[in-house]
This record gives sequence, structure tokens and C-alpha cells, in this order.
Amino acid sequence: MIKIRLGDKDEKTVLNYSDLVFIKRLLAKMRDPKTRFDGKEFVSKGEDYLFNYVNKNVGSVDEKRRKFLKGLIFGIAAATIAAIIPGVEVIVPPQVAAISGFPKSLLVDSSGNPIKASEIPVNSPYIVLFEYPMTGEPNFLLNLGDSSGKPVEVPPTKVFVPQTGDTYDFPGGVGPNKSIVAYSAICQHLGCTPPYIHFYPPQYVSPSQLAAPEPDQLTAQALLAAKQAKVPALIHCDCHGSTYDPYHGAAVLTGPTQRPLPTVVLEWDSSTDYLYAVGSVGVAIYPEGANGVPSSNPKADLDNSFGSPVGNKTTVQNTQNPFSGS
Repeated sequence: MIKIRLGDKDEKTVLNYSDLVFIKRLLAKMRDPKTRFDGKEFVSKGEDYLFNYVNKNVGSVDEKRRKFLKGLIFGIAAATIAAIIPGVEVIVPPQVAAISGFPKSLLVDSSGNPIKASEIPVNSPYIVLFEYPMTGEPNFLLNLGDSSGKPVEVPPTKVFVPQTGDTYDFPGGVGPNKSIVAYSAICQHLGCTPPYIHFYPPQYVSPSQLAAPEPDQLTAQALLAAKQAKVPALIHCDCHGSTYDPYHGAAVLTGPTQRPLPTVVLEWDSSTDYLYAVGSVGVAIYPEGANGVPSSNPKADLDNSFGSPVGNKTTVQNTQNPFSGS
């Protein structure tokens, strides 16, 4: 089951992992131009249209899934109606969150050699990703700097969750300058992934990006938020404009997201300069054991039908430079 745990508060069960993955797949299909969900058809035909849509685009609808979908219909209806009204953004994913205690994974390059923290470029425009804790779960790896390119120490802080008003503890940066952080690369609004969501180094947090083509187009709200927060760089999602502050736990700077990006907890071995992924904090989504409690071996809790654990190593890749064509 998936639970919420923010700070020292009790956990609350929300939904099971298979349902969550199902929602993520459904949302991806709904926003895909090739399989876009027709809100007018849904308003006209109701649940029959939804069941047929899911059966065609996501998978067969058995009785269990049918009951689950009925439970979602209110939210989907609200989202659909809102989407029909110009200027109204929607937030469909359920409120979920956080757990730690996953396998310790060494970050390696494509040749299997350990990534050295001191060799990670500061403010790199490349989208640098690694999967954790499961395959198919991308995360950014960032070495943050100031506007002159010098590494910036990222201190621990409390991260505010606008959706709930709760906070949780962000552990801060690691590495020789305490400037290296890692965050989920899945936008907390509607699940968009790179290149639509990515890091904007200081030289790209400027008015010139207002007219840039996707996926490197900033909004005026994002620029204003960066100025007000006094941060030189951003994580921004081109899908709908959600903006996150990488210097303060990927806190929300602009909506429509109401949840920060989950943090991958990193560990730096100063004797080797190696980096390890050791857990996750924030509003994240992960499975637990059948008794609702994480086991001592979290891999045993992971459902293989939705991916496999990355194990004791995870590969870091520079996927692309989204600004190269701008």
C-alpha cells in the first residue's frame, strides 16, 4: 500500500501501488495528442465513455478496475469540466507521499565506472538522469552553482507542500561543496517527464526564454518567481508551467503543481568521491510490504509487474541538451 508520511506525522494509507501506476498510465494517455481524452464525450456519455477509453488505451477493465474507476469519476469529471473552461488548470493525481529505506545504489556511468562528485559539471544544461529506486523512475542529478558558475552549498531546509500545508525535511546537498542534489524528474502536476521538465541553468533564466520553443520555454511567472526567491536557476516544466526551486528541496515556486518534486537522498563517500542513492523523501510514491510496513529488504516490496529495482548500481546518463537548438 502507499502511505503518506510528512515530517513526524502518522502515515495515512492512500491507495495501492498498482492503482497508482494505473493512474499514471491513464494520465499519460489522456494528455497524449494521439490518444487525448475527449472531455465533451465524457460529459455526454459518462462512465461508459471512460470505460471504453481505458479499455482501448490502457488495458482491459475488469470488475476491480471498474470499481476503482468509478471512484475516480468525480475527480475526472471535475478535471474534465475544468479543462473545458479556458484558463483553468487541473490537478488530477491523488495526494501521495514519502518513504525512505530503499536499496543503497552506487551511481555509475554508462561504462559501469563510479561517478565522482568532484567531476560533475556545475550548472550543466544537459539533462542528467538516473533511475531510482525502480527502473523507469527518472531522477535529476544536479550540481548547483551561482550565476558565475561557482558551486553553491545547498543547506537543509523544511519544504512546504502547498496542497496540504504540511512540511518535511530536505537533507541538503552533498559532495565536496555540498552542492549536489537529486530530484524526481516526473512533474508533480500531471507527470510530464524530460525533456518537457528540466533544469534551467542561470544563463537560461532570462526573458529570452519567454519566446523560446518547447521544451525550453520559461513563463513570465517562473522568471518573476526566481527573482522573488533570489535563486539563479530553476526546474521548470513546459507542459503547464510548474516551476520548482532546486536550491530549496525542489519546493514549488509556481503552479499548477501543488507538490514539490520528491528528493532522492544522496550519500557522498569523501574517501572515494563516489555518490550513492540511499532513499527518498517528500511527496513520493512507493510500495510497502503486505502488512503495510516497509520490510528490511525493500526490494521484496516492489511489484515486478511495474518495473524492477535498480539494485546496488544505477546508471547516470546525459540524455540531451534541450537548449542546443535554441
